[in-house]
Amino acid sequence: MNFEFNKIAAAVLVAGIVTLASGILSEKLFQEGHHGKAPETQRGFTIAEGIPSATQAPTTSAAPVIEPISALLASANVQNGANIVKKCLTCHTFDKGGPNKVGPNLWNIVGNTHAHMEGYAYSAALKGVPGLWGYEELSHFLYKPGAYVKGTKMAFAGLPKVQDRADLIAYLRTLSDTPQPLPAAGAAAPEAAPASK
Repeated sequence: MNFEFNKIAAAVLVAGIVTLASGILSEKLFQEGHHGKAPETQRGFTIAEGIPSATQAPTTSAAPVIEPISALLASANVQNGANIVKKCLTCHTFDKGGPNKVGPNLWNIVGNTHAHMEGYAYSAALKGVPGLWGYEELSHFLYKPGAYVKGTKMAFAGLPKVQDRADLIAYLRTLSDTPQPLPAAGAAAPEAAPASK
C-alpha cells in the first residue's frame, strides 16, 4: 500500500514540476518575444497598441514612393538579374514555349499585355488591369505584387531594392525574339499607379 501511495505522490509531484516549469518557460518566451524583437520578426500575433476609439479619426499611411527604374536600365546588370530570377523558378518558367507552372511562363513579358499567356488561369484582378507590362509597371508590381494588384494570386513578398528590380527587368527584357527598346536617356518615367484596388 505504501508503494502505491508513493507512486501516486511521485506522479503528482512530477506533474506539478512540469506545470511550474511550463509556466516559467512560457512567461520567459512571451517576454523575450514581446520585448526582445522588433514586431516584424515576431512570430504569432502582434497586439496593436493605441487603437483609436470610435471618436478618433483613423490615420492613413501614405503610399510608398517607388523610385523609377527607367534611368537605371541602360546600365543594369543583366547577369545579376539572371541570378535574381532563380528565386522565381519554383513558380515560373522563362524559356520560349515553356509550360505554365503555379505562375505563367514569362517569356516575352516586357511590353506584353497583362494576363498575356493563353491557357493560364489568371486572377480576375490581374485580368482587369489595362495596358501593357512596361518597365515601370513591372517595377511597381515586383516591388509589392499584392499592393499593386489587389487580389493577385502571386504570393511573393517583393523586391524592395530598386537596383535589383532594374537588373531583373533588364534580364526579362532579353527573353524575347524582339526585345523592347530601352527608355530614351533623360525621358520622364511614366507614373505607375496601383493597377487595381
